[in-house]
Amino acid sequence: MSQKDKIILVFGATGQQGGETAKYLLKNHWKVRAFTRSPSSENSLMLKKFGAEIFQGDMEDSTSLDSAMSGVYGVFSVQPPEWEPNESTDTNEIKVGISVADSAKKAKVSHLVYSSVIGAERQSSFRTHKWEVEKYIHNLGIPFTILRPTGFMENLIHPRSGIPGGLLYETVSPDSRIHMISVEDIGAFAGLAFENPEKYLGRTIDLVGDSLTPLQIVDILSMFLDRRIEYMRIPLETVYSHNKILGQLTEWINREGYPKVDLDSLRNVYPGLLSFSQWLEKTGKVKIEEASIRP
Repeated sequence: MSQKDKIILVFGATGQQGGETAKYLLKNHWKVRAFTRSPSSENSLMLKKFGAEIFQGDMEDSTSLDSAMSGVYGVFSVQPPEWEPNESTDTNEIKVGISVADSAKKAKVSHLVYSSVIGAERQSSFRTHKWEVEKYIHNLGIPFTILRPTGFMENLIHPRSGIPGGLLYETVSPDSRIHMISVEDIGAFAGLAFENPEKYLGRTIDLVGDSLTPLQIVDILSMFLDRRIEYMRIPLETVYSHNKILGQLTEWINREGYPKVDLDSLRNVYPGLLSFSQWLEKTGKVKIEEASIRP
């Protein structure tokens, strides 16, 4: 059976990671079953136009998951992220991530690709969601690949970043390195895993496109946007008062830092991996400028 005859079930298909994974797979002649609650949404209709099968379902409903798995070769599993994580959202993410894995095993899926987070085990002292799902998958006896992307470059487009208004709001110290990756590249690595199971099965892979300090980030942004972007550090006390988990994450980054990643090795595997400057040149600059003029 060639890949054009194999179905990949993509969760989060109308979101960032799932959407880019679906696009990559469709472009490379896979059959895609896009799992969504909203089949009439703009992103769902776009995927349908590109050739995806749209499956309306609820990730918290095991019957819905089992139906979606019918006849599927592979599964891309990602749970919706939260801007403001808390214990409730983390607990729900663990439950859903485990349910997807269970359903994939029941359906005898040949390859489960799970999108976790970089440093999952290191963060487990204060945030266990991704690590708990990873451990469960490891012990489930299903063919898997775990991708561990870092923070998205696309997060800088959002007004919460401050950049559309001329500031970079950051919680980490000016000399801490921030790992970043484009969601487009997460989709590419998910696709590569399905295309090359002999190289990816059983592996856990950190995904990073660039690693920069906040001061380097604002310098690059200022050059590309042709206006000065200033770095504004949010005091740790303010972060904690707003969200405990984000405060703990900030302390972890400042104290331990992200795991070191060999970017050259990742680019040898996928030469298209975007640096921050390349992402700005390709899509980021335009999107940030659009966000800057949006009312």
